[in-house]
Amino acid sequence: MVLPLFALVTLVSVPLTTHAGEWLERHVGRDPLVRRHAELGDGLLPWALGLFVLAVVVWWAGRRHTPDGAGASGPAWISSWPARALAVVLCLLVAAGSVVDVYRIGDSGARAAWHDSFSNSPSGSGD
Repeated sequence: MVLPLFALVTLVSVPLTTHAGEWLERHVGRDPLVRRHAELGDGLLPWALGLFVLAVVVWWAGRRHTPDGAGASGPAWISSWPARALAVVLCLLVAAGSVVDVYRIGDSGARAAWHDSFSNSPSGSGD
């Protein structure tokens, strides 16, 4: 039951963080880097929803079938090798897509926050 709960927390967190980002966007002016960051943030919800759905399906299928087959109930296709392989591939694809999207969002946020705040040359002697 822990896996679907963590996925639900993730799913609920996405609209909360995007709402906070939209508030920030309204309060920092018309910066194209901030706008890009907000646009990328809006694309995270489908990935979080996919993770939640897959977590519930994997949890449900695991509860319905035991490794030795004892006490198994429900459709037989759930415990078949192709169904398990498909679940693994889907989980890997959605997880990888989520990680890439979170990286892109974080990178765009860092660029928006630091684009005028640093110099390419060191400010001190470094000694």
